[in-house]
Amino acid sequence: MIRSMTGFASASGAEAPFSWSWELRSVNGRGLDLRLRVPDWVDGLEAGLRKKLTGAAARGNITCNLRLNRDEAGGALEVNAAQLETVLNALHQIEERAMEAGVSLAPSKATDIVTMRGVLEQARFEDDADALCKVLLADFDAVLADFSVMRAQEGAALAQVLTGQLDEIERLTGQAASLMQDRQTEMAENLRNTLARILENTEAVDADRVAQELALIAVKTDITEEIDRLKAHVVAARALLAEGGATGRKLDFLTQEFNREANTLCSKAQMKELTTIGLALKAVVDQMREQVQNVE
Repeated sequence: MIRSMTGFASASGAEAPFSWSWELRSVNGRGLDLRLRVPDWVDGLEAGLRKKLTGAAARGNITCNLRLNRDEAGGALEVNAAQLETVLNALHQIEERAMEAGVSLAPSKATDIVTMRGVLEQARFEDDADALCKVLLADFDAVLADFSVMRAQEGAALAQVLTGQLDEIERLTGQAASLMQDRQTEMAENLRNTLARILENTEAVDADRVAQELALIAVKTDITEEIDRLKAHVVAARALLAEGGATGRKLDFLTQEFNREANTLCSKAQMKELTTIGLALKAVVDQMREQVQNVE
């Protein structure tokens, strides 16, 4: 199945003390262009993401954003031993000085001490970048899977549209082939009449040379090769759709070939009905080319 270069996926996750959100999107492009916005302090994360994306996509401008937050309030409370020692020493000095001055102080309580600045504080986590990188890369797999599913679904819709356009090209080519038979008989008769008039009204004319020139005109207006190539291109395009995978470049080349044959058919037509078919072919091919730009 062919895939579209258009896709989107998002997700969020958490593992204390971190929480994060992913956003992965892509649009069509000539090649594979990866733009990653991830924290640079998580060593190995960008390289790991690039490896996964390269394995999942062949073409497209892909942007991957990771917003990573650290919850500082999530840690347990702990006693700052150094600050506690400083506070106790200060209290001891105050009590001694009060006794010397004959001042009676109420006994200090633990609840009073822990409320002093710096004695009780939030525990800090030591960030393990390697462990976090592994967690994030594992979490990204689900995001990438959703992203790939959307590209596949878009590709299936594209395949239906392209198949319908190929059917139309095939139908118009068949009409052109049928008209070509009538056109050949008519043109042959016109050429014979033209040759007869020339020979009747011109003296010392080389009949063989005139016949050769008229034959050359007939060859230049013959659309048999264009019809055959259009049919062959339809077969090739159907094969690419059936093959699936990254066939966008090949399909784009085929649309150029379709357009070339349609242009040539119009220039050789010399018949209103055939010109109409040629213009209709050009319109369908142009629509097809627009759709092919989104195929991976």
